[in-house]
Amino acid sequence: MTQNRIVIALDGNSSCGKSTWAKKIASELGYSYIDTGAMYRAVTLACMEAGLFGQTAEPGPEQVESLLDSIHLDLKFNREKDRTEIYLNGRMVEDRIREMDVSGHVSYIAAIPAVRRKMVEYQRELGRGRGVVMDGRDIGTVVFPDAELKIFLTASPEVRAGRRYRELLEKGIPVTLEEVAENLAKRDHIDSTRADSPLKQAEDALVVDNSVMTLGQQMEWFRKVFRKISEGDHGES
Repeated sequence: MTQNRIVIALDGNSSCGKSTWAKKIASELGYSYIDTGAMYRAVTLACMEAGLFGQTAEPGPEQVESLLDSIHLDLKFNREKDRTEIYLNGRMVEDRIREMDVSGHVSYIAAIPAVRRKMVEYQRELGRGRGVVMDGRDIGTVVFPDAELKIFLTASPEVRAGRRYRELLEKGIPVTLEEVAENLAKRDHIDSTRADSPLKQAEDALVVDNSVMTLGQQMEWFRKVFRKISEGDHGES
């Protein structure tokens, strides 16, 4: 599959399997894969380590904004682990940012306009002029509204919670299914109701519900759609 190199925007809620699918697509096409969620998680971790989160209170937007200039992010591909890893001020934090304490705060930090402006600028810089698969919440609506292919991925809340729960257990992170479901519901609400770049489906996005789909079935669907786009037909079959 070596056609015109385009921008593929993959948006959707947490734990829909966006990253898994995006990585598979990027690998098959020889594209770059960019996990924008990791960027917001890294900023969240920086805020936590700076002591901005109190026992009961979240930091004010101005406190977070004052920290942004001291936050430097890098994405590096680890060939040994076959994954892209994010670095926060020179330190690899790919695994740390996936833990539940970071998950509990990331939607709040990601809703701050100054944070979104900085991250969107960085994301556009990374994706400009090359074949890229980028997943997130606002890729097709804000970051790359002119992306040649936009996909909105969804799944039932129960399926998403189960996936996330199993993922955390496999990483040795102790958590209950109820805690995961509560966290996802909270993040969904914040992501979809925030004033700046809320999670929503782009009007020209193709919707995929993978509640009962395998990754193989998702790839079959993608190949068919990508082939049509490469041939100049931007409509779904």
